[in-house]
Amino acid sequence: MISGIGLDIVEIKRIAKLVERQPKFIKRILTAAEIDHYASLSGERRNEFLAGRFAAKEAFAKACGTGIGSDLSFTDIEVRKDSRGKPYIALPVEKGVHLSITHSRDFAAAQVIIEEV
Repeated sequence: MISGIGLDIVEIKRIAKLVERQPKFIKRILTAAEIDHYASLSGERRNEFLAGRFAAKEAFAKACGTGIGSDLSFTDIEVRKDSRGKPYIALPVEKGVHLSITHSRDFAAAQVIIEEV
């Protein structure tokens, strides 16, 4: 049974401008492991990665029904990739959570479905 669905879309340029103006924004959004992966990327791929993770975390928070706030922060949520490159929510829960992230030239979007386990 599905207990929550979340969807988010973000402009990649908006995220890039935020990072340009406030470099600490990266540490507000990404966990230490995600920052390591972000640092290994270059150019526009960094902006796509950060925008995708932002959208995924927003979508997860919406699916939980809390949104980002006092109950759940961006760094409470960690997105990893499996051996085939498929992204998944690793923290705060992994079981019963389905994640899809997509990018276009201008946008990153993510959808999360949470099942009762």
